[in-house]
Amino acid sequence: MTRRALSSLGKMVKERRGDKKLRETAKEIGISPATLMRIEGGRIPDVATFGKVCHWLGVDPGEFLGFDGKTPNTSECISISAHFKGDATPNHETANALGQMILFAMRMQPHPGVTIDNGDV
Repeated sequence: MTRRALSSLGKMVKERRGDKKLRETAKEIGISPATLMRIEGGRIPDVATFGKVCHWLGVDPGEFLGFDGKTPNTSECISISAHFKGDATPNHETANALGQMILFAMRMQPHPGVTIDNGDV
């Protein structure tokens, strides 16, 4: 899977929007025009907005977070949601580090039916 820099999100959005009006594109994505303007200006969106933008771009969010591309079975899917309450616009390094921590935690979870060394399932 291609690895993309989180800082490239705004540029990708600008390129995809092209000559379309800001309000029209924001409505298409499902976000406010102000949020779209901030993203295009290089700000990192919250997790929910990030997902909407990636969906609109047709890009797997894992490409920005270093996901290895291995898709779990539907029975193994884990849903994770995060909200940055203290800092709604963290710097790129912080957002990337948090994404890496979430992905690491997901990988460390035991899979259903797999026995761990100490006998726990």
